[in-house]
Amino acid sequence: MSFTAASVASVISAALGVLAALGIVRGKLPGVEWLRSFFRMPLQIPLVVTGVVFLQFYYSLQALMGVRLAATLPGLIVAYVFVGMPYVVGTVGAMLERLNPRLDEAAAILGCSRWRTFWSVTFPIIRPSIIAGMLYAFVVAFGDVPLSIFLSSSSYTTLPVEIFNTLQFDFNPSVLAISTLIAAMSVVSLWVIQRLVGLDMIPR
Repeated sequence: MSFTAASVASVISAALGVLAALGIVRGKLPGVEWLRSFFRMPLQIPLVVTGVVFLQFYYSLQALMGVRLAATLPGLIVAYVFVGMPYVVGTVGAMLERLNPRLDEAAAILGCSRWRTFWSVTFPIIRPSIIAGMLYAFVVAFGDVPLSIFLSSSSYTTLPVEIFNTLQFDFNPSVLAISTLIAAMSVVSLWVIQRLVGLDMIPR
């Protein structure tokens, strides 16, 4: 469940994050700084608080509309998207700000539509930042405990939460081995991000 939830959430975070970054950097929208602050907000809120808020929201949603998201895979994915999007917005936005706008102007002069300009000019340049943002969103979601512990149950639980619960009541060497593998995967992901765009472009 951990891999599925983190993978789906990272893909959704990438899609929504790219749109948000384009709107912030290229959209010339009013209140851009407010938008930047809005998308950075999940990074400033402790994950424990985020978990409690999502749990309360899911219970209220179920009471009002009959939609059950608490202790379900979709509910976990929605929460992961909330905490993962800022990383995509940050990395893609930073890359877009470094992009020379004359490239788009040259493509327009040559007769390219805005859609074709994006896929032929902009997307190949920002693709490394999209991948980096996706990887970071995946790592954060896959290794999360404070948020997941509120939104999982005995039937829907994630690997880090299972490790946490196991270590509370028993000592199992296999749990330590799994934890080491998760840590190694995180280190490799960070190395890939550094190679793609550099860790200095990740929002904090």
